[in-house]
Amino acid sequence: MHITSKMYISKLQWCCFWILFGVTSAQLSSNFYSSSCPNALSTIQSAVQSAVNNESRMGASLLRLHFHDCFVNGCDASVLLDDTANFTGEKTAGPNLNSLRGFEVIDNIKSQVENICPSVVSCADILAVAARDSVVALGGPNWTVALGRRDSTTASLSAASSNIPTPTLNLSGLITSFSNHGFTTQEMVALSGAHTIGQARCTSFRTRIYNETNINSTLATSLRTNCPSNGGDNNTSPLDATSPTTFDNAYFTNLMSLKGLLHSDQQLFSGAGGSTDSQVSSYSSSSSTFFTDFANAMVKMGNLSVLTGSSGQIRTNCRKTN
Repeated sequence: MHITSKMYISKLQWCCFWILFGVTSAQLSSNFYSSSCPNALSTIQSAVQSAVNNESRMGASLLRLHFHDCFVNGCDASVLLDDTANFTGEKTAGPNLNSLRGFEVIDNIKSQVENICPSVVSCADILAVAARDSVVALGGPNWTVALGRRDSTTASLSAASSNIPTPTLNLSGLITSFSNHGFTTQEMVALSGAHTIGQARCTSFRTRIYNETNINSTLATSLRTNCPSNGGDNNTSPLDATSPTTFDNAYFTNLMSLKGLLHSDQQLFSGAGGSTDSQVSSYSSSSSTFFTDFANAMVKMGNLSVLTGSSGQIRTNCRKTN
């Protein structure tokens, strides 16, 4: 009887341990779909490769979709929800309006996955895998994506408007913005390296190329031809002019030459002993160091406030709740 009681208490304690800690650590697994949808990952990968082959910039767009999803109440595909008569999504928030793209690619991937495994693979997982596959397709690092996220049934315009770091932030603002999501300054610098691919709109860097002095003068002059002081807000220029469609460490080398496109980019390197200067220099001289740190930070970002178990739902159409 005594042993049985101890065994019972032991089981009870173990049960409570998982109630307390098991649920809070994301219940994600790299083989989550291994039996329920074994071809999910290969289907996503081939669709992403096709989209990137069609337009290299799409790789950056899909990576950014995942980022803008995760930084707004977690990686729950809330960013994909369209507005309805009685619901306002996140697509019209300042950081997203006329800026986020790739929604049709996600729709296409979701349609393909639904065809082979109806109502099994979440839109949130598709975003996480597509971001990884995009980086790999453009020559960047690979990493294992843990799976099992579920989709939100709501979205937040206000959170999207306030939680995503803006291109006008100074270094202290960047550090705070990422810290609010649990990231160290080192992880913030690593994730900023996503700007080794993609484009930015003139409205995001106009002030920098006309008013700031910590910018390479030749670069500023060339950028002004496509970004007039008035008008042309949606004209785009590459965030990394050296190799805009290759995921490499050129972004950091550019910063050391004062060739950061956005104000927030150049904030990472001052050349005057700024707190992140040495890390930029390190990444500039070692792409492998950058790749390792970036991959680790992406895994961490993909775990932000995920919905698992019976929370949320598996949307059949990523643009609307079931």
